[in-house]
This record gives sequence, C-alpha cells and structure tokens, in this order.
Amino acid sequence: MSTAILPPVPPAPAAPAAPVATASGRPERRVAETGVWIGIATISMSFAALTSALVVRQASAPGSDWQHFQLPSLLYVNTLVLLLSSVTLDVTLALGLLFLVGQAFAWRQLAAQNLHLATGPSSAFFYVLTVLHAMHVLGGLVGLGYVERRLAAGVLSRTTFRAAALYWHFMAVLWLYLLALLTLRG
Repeated sequence: MSTAILPPVPPAPAAPAAPVATASGRPERRVAETGVWIGIATISMSFAALTSALVVRQASAPGSDWQHFQLPSLLYVNTLVLLLSSVTLDVTLALGLLFLVGQAFAWRQLAAQNLHLATGPSSAFFYVLTVLHAMHVLGGLVGLGYVERRLAAGVLSRTTFRAAALYWHFMAVLWLYLLALLTLRG
C-alpha cells in the first residue's frame, strides 16, 4: 500500500471586514494605525536585537569585564510616571516630559558613580537601551503634540487618536520590558 502526500488544502477566503464609516459616510482610513503597527514591529525588532546582544555579551565574559550595578531607584518612579501617562492620555505630554527629565536625572546619578557609556559593556548596554527608548518617547511626544493640535482644530479622526494612544501604550510596555531586563541582567 502506498501513501501519497497531498498538499494542504488552502483555507477558504474570509469575508473582508466591513469598513468603518465616518460621520460623513465615507470609509475611515486606517493609515495612521497601520503606520504605527509597522513602527512598533520595527522598534520591537531593534530592541530584540539589542537584548540578544546583551545576553550573548554577558554570557561570553563570565566574571571578567561585566560589572553589575544597582539601578537608580528613580527609574522605578519614572516607571510609575510613564504608566500613569499611558492610562490618562489627557496629561500625557506633561507626564512624558517628566519621564524624560527623570531619565536625565537617573543618567546623572549613574555618572556620579563613574558609570558612563564607555565604562564597560554593562553600562554601555544600559545607556544604549535607555537612551534609545527615551528617543522613541520624545518622538511619541512630538506625535502626541501633533495629534493634540489636530484635535483642537477639530480635524482629528478616531484612527489617528487610536494610533497615537497605541504608540504611547507600546512605549509604556517597552519600558516595563527594559526595566525588567536591566534589573535581571544588568
């Protein structure tokens, strides 16, 4: 008896989702949401690559030049500020700026302990990860400022607001991930 291997049967095509109509009756464009999802994927891959590099670098030099250090406690306060900014979304700009100022103070605390970008691989990874996140937060603040201006002008679509909120929530989740990584591996 011979057994034939048959190719898998492709699934039946799903019915296309009905477009969401705006107040004018036209379909709502989701360009902003699509762009944010592409950005989130790109940012995630960048941080995944840096995480991999951190883990490999730390494992390749056990006991040699990897210096474990205590994270500034201010980072935990900054975490609460960023999470609060993600929940409120009405005072996000102010809280986002407060988060960035807190990060700058945390970097200064580490510098006061002679932990700089070039001190060693552990501090280098800390600065690269946290500065890269801060740059994305700053970009998010610029985007939120744009959305708020459009909202004030009455030309904001629901998808644009949802896209901005999605990005900001992602920044909060990414920070939680980074804080856990740096606490456990740093």
